[in-house]
Amino acid sequence: MKKIVAINASPRTTWNTAALVKEAANGAKHEGAEIKYFDLYKLDKFTGCISCFGCKLKATEEICVCNDGLKTVLDEIRTADGLIIGSPNYLGDLTAGFRALYERLIFPYITYNTEKFNCNDRRIPVALIVTSNASEDYYEESDYGRMIANYKDNLESFIGPTEVMIYGDTLQVSDYSKYNWTYFDSEAKKARHEAVFESKKEDAFALGKGLVK
Repeated sequence: MKKIVAINASPRTTWNTAALVKEAANGAKHEGAEIKYFDLYKLDKFTGCISCFGCKLKATEEICVCNDGLKTVLDEIRTADGLIIGSPNYLGDLTAGFRALYERLIFPYITYNTEKFNCNDRRIPVALIVTSNASEDYYEESDYGRMIANYKDNLESFIGPTEVMIYGDTLQVSDYSKYNWTYFDSEAKKARHEAVFESKKEDAFALGKGLVK
């Protein structure tokens, strides 16, 4: 049985990002995979890379030796057959939690060796799901697109072939009347969510299925 690690890197555990990650995990489960699911912001305290270079020592090469809340997640990924990660876009980048995981996932495989720059010999497919208040079209014409392309390139270089799914113009809250957010048309946001979110969940389900196949 294949093992898929699914990670919600949003602090919200029931909203857009989490729902799409869970749906992708359901797609993988439908194909017979075992799912290891993590809400990143529910883990014990963790940090990004602390630059200890323990992963560069011969005895612990390729392994992040920092023993905190991310250790179990990183251990599971090292023995996984596929990886699903979802994150919202905050201020033009993915979440701080995602960044911490990303640093700790990628850096151990960088050898600084000219003969073999990447020491990861166990490549696995990756699904990166990004949610965003900005529209999906905006990613094609702005630095947002370049930001996502950079993550995709590095994940493909060090982890494995990576597919990206973007869900933009999201419904941020169920009740906009609580906030003085005059920038948004709350009724249009709700109407779009009702019109497209189920199809996005179907896309995520298919993405998870493809990860196993």
